[in-house]
Amino acid sequence: MTPGPQPGREYVLTLLCPDTAGLVHAVSGFLVRNSGNILESRQFDDRLQGRFFMRVHFDVSDPDVDLENLRYRFGPVAEAYGISWALRHAATPTRTLIMVSRFGHCLNDLLFRWRTGALNIEIPAIVSNHRDFEGLAHTYGIPFHHIPATADTKADAEARLLGLVRELNIDLVVLARYMQILSDDLCKELEGRAINIHHSFLPGFKGARPYRQAYERGVKLVGATAHYVTPDLDEGQIIEQDVVRVDRSLDPDDLVTVGRDVEAQVLAHAVKWHTESRVMVHGNRTVVFR
Repeated sequence: MTPGPQPGREYVLTLLCPDTAGLVHAVSGFLVRNSGNILESRQFDDRLQGRFFMRVHFDVSDPDVDLENLRYRFGPVAEAYGISWALRHAATPTRTLIMVSRFGHCLNDLLFRWRTGALNIEIPAIVSNHRDFEGLAHTYGIPFHHIPATADTKADAEARLLGLVRELNIDLVVLARYMQILSDDLCKELEGRAINIHHSFLPGFKGARPYRQAYERGVKLVGATAHYVTPDLDEGQIIEQDVVRVDRSLDPDDLVTVGRDVEAQVLAHAVKWHTESRVMVHGNRTVVFR
């Protein structure tokens, strides 16, 4: 496995600003002045919108240069070019709360990837409206919180969830097939830090048993979409999508199996890219530096 970022020495800078001459030079000059060495640099010039996106992963050799110094010193550069930016330690794991209902394939996949070091996250809690995966959570040594959610208890359930998010200093909430619709207020509270996964049949096959509906229509592709959670149901900014070709030999149960595989993979990619600061949101779209 490739070694992870070195704690205290490696950083990730992401920036978004109006496209103008001299941006890359300004960022490079800032790094040179602060003993920075670029490990990876990606950029995107959106000519239609006149916007410039950039992600730089770098390390520093001067032991006296830390995150606070870097943020302070980049301030004038950002102001000069009208830059919206974020700068963080590359090695710091993202504190992630996972939510699940009764389909555990995405949860199980995320836990395996976390345990093997494929995801740089911490998981302080798993939340579910059912107890089906309480044993799985305990197997991994992760606290499990059963928060029932019905029409009568939804407000209290969301209050408990939000309390956990704040108490545990959660950076990211992952809806790993959590089959409850979040309220508009909660979606706004978690804006930009909650990711959902769903089958890509939406909006063509809404409601219950989408794979049965897909089978009856003779679909040729099974897919999944990972996106940020917004008040507009399943309309959040798309992070990742994938499809798998299928044929008439597959029955509805086979389609479910294929669908679960692609859902797990797509969600894992989205979580990884988000936690590595590879996803930049602008309006209804994302720029993903894969």
